[in-house]
Amino acid sequence: MTSQTLTTAQAIVQWLDNQFIEIDGVELRVCGGGFGIFGHGNVPCLGEALYGVQETLPLYRGQNEQSMGFAAAGYAKQWLRQRFMFCTASAGPGTSNLLTSAALAHANRLPMLLLCGDAYVTRLPDPVLQQMEHFHDPTLGVNDAFRPVSRYWDRITHPAQIIQSLPAALATLLDPADCGPAFIGLPQDVQGWAYDYPDEFLEKRVHRIRRQTPDAAEIADAAALLKTAKRPMIIAGGGVQYSRAVAELTAFAETHQIPVVETIAGRANLTDTHPLNIGPIGVTGSDSANAIAEEADVILAVGTRLQDFTTGSWTAFAKDARFISLNAGRHDAGKHRSLPVVGDAKLGLTALGSALDGYTAPGAWLEHAQAERAKWVSYVAENVSCGDNRPNSYAQAIGVVNALCDPRDRVVAAAGGLPAEVTANWRTLDPGTVDVEFGFSCMGYEIAGAWGARIAQSQREPERDTITFCGDGSYLMLNSDIYSSVLTGKKLIVLLLDNGGFAVINKLQNNTGNESFNNLIADCPTVPEPFAVDFEAHAASMGANAETVQSPAELVEAFKRAQAAEKTSVIVMKVDAYEGWTTQGHTWWECGTPHVSTSEKVRAAHADWESARPRQRKGV
Repeated sequence: MTSQTLTTAQAIVQWLDNQFIEIDGVELRVCGGGFGIFGHGNVPCLGEALYGVQETLPLYRGQNEQSMGFAAAGYAKQWLRQRFMFCTASAGPGTSNLLTSAALAHANRLPMLLLCGDAYVTRLPDPVLQQMEHFHDPTLGVNDAFRPVSRYWDRITHPAQIIQSLPAALATLLDPADCGPAFIGLPQDVQGWAYDYPDEFLEKRVHRIRRQTPDAAEIADAAALLKTAKRPMIIAGGGVQYSRAVAELTAFAETHQIPVVETIAGRANLTDTHPLNIGPIGVTGSDSANAIAEEADVILAVGTRLQDFTTGSWTAFAKDARFISLNAGRHDAGKHRSLPVVGDAKLGLTALGSALDGYTAPGAWLEHAQAERAKWVSYVAENVSCGDNRPNSYAQAIGVVNALCDPRDRVVAAAGGLPAEVTANWRTLDPGTVDVEFGFSCMGYEIAGAWGARIAQSQREPERDTITFCGDGSYLMLNSDIYSSVLTGKKLIVLLLDNGGFAVINKLQNNTGNESFNNLIADCPTVPEPFAVDFEAHAASMGANAETVQSPAELVEAFKRAQAAEKTSVIVMKVDAYEGWTTQGHTWWECGTPHVSTSEKVRAAHADWESARPRQRKGV
């Protein structure tokens, strides 16, 4: 057996550089490159190794480790989990900054490889800079905090271990059921230790993502139940897109005439005008989807983990409704007494369709669903319209962009009020073009995730735009990847909608009977003289084109200028913190409210909130 003498870091990089994936008959590196901020924990050894592969594994220099992780998540979403990026950070705070990113990737089932510095295995220089000492356990460190937010976790204490660890990590990253972040801790001394690695370990390998065929008995049980349905409904989740099963979902729904509703992650499974698209479901949903959800007797959930915003904390459905869950993950397929069908969405929908023996939903049920949808379409059209003198709103900005963007442009939103507003008001122009990050609801994903999405988009559709909607609160939390996007030539269009603070949480605060406090800048008792940030000047200082508009009419022309521009554009518009919210389309959502209070308003809000609890399904 022949071998190469390499450092641990060199072997990791050479191995990663030789891993490929076949996508639509084309071989591509499964790792698209990485995001890195160097420090003493990774620059001497891993940095040396990465220097030699700049052309094949490009390294993007981040401005913040958390935003690097968000960018990696945005990249993975854009590639439908078929490719991923790695993130490398130094030991200590550089690595711990990635915790939130790992949690986002874990919640959303996204592949992300974390190559992070760690304390010395020899312990001879202990305690070292940025080491977190645990007096009772010298093996415990900050990197152990990644265990609960990683699908795969390892600490390399000998160079030979990567022969086993790297393939295991990659298998996790490419597994439809176990997909999520893989964390590999790299002690600073071990990174530079040499070992004779077998050539077979370092040779080129082409991977394919597994499609698990559902069990025939589970398909038969699901078909038998669905045939009994008088009011069937399909909940289409993000897993439909990751399986690349949009065509199969559409054909299944059309063949059996079953209305389809979408989760937040499943937005853009069907176009807005498809006759079976009844709208988004749940807390951030539509009256149309929620109306039929209340009446549905059999619900086929495809590629969704059925989180509380989808299910209205499990109040959105009749208590006697039956669930069939088609999911690659066993954990997700069995939720709430679902009849599980564990397997790939594309294969599962095809098999289930064949087993239905010509079943179609009653025509009256579909007509009822479409009538509800027609009412919702009219509401959205009015909600996004700009023809009156009402205050500027999120919905109006969404409507402007929706009317002007290309059908293949990618739209990004994340935490705060915008996920609800985009989910409810965006009219899908083409499948797979919407990324609303609400699995972990991370403020700051908006710009960083869009940067990662644009890197991926530029590899396949460079002529299209990535457009991100961002509130002022998220902008202030994490905006530095505007600079990253300009530096790297990855153009973004950023809609910065300024409502003076954390307006959606202020709205929740008021809706639960509380007074406005510490959410809007004007309501912070520690702020003696509130003032607004000059966001236009700030964005311009990072190299972006920037302008402020006063109205949706001005936004139209500004957006056209941004489309024509060669580099990132930031468009700032103030929106009202109190008026203009989408008021329809919401299910109940469980929120902890005070059971006792001296405030009459709080007591009344608590009673009102709890009045819906009897509708809640009690399942596991």
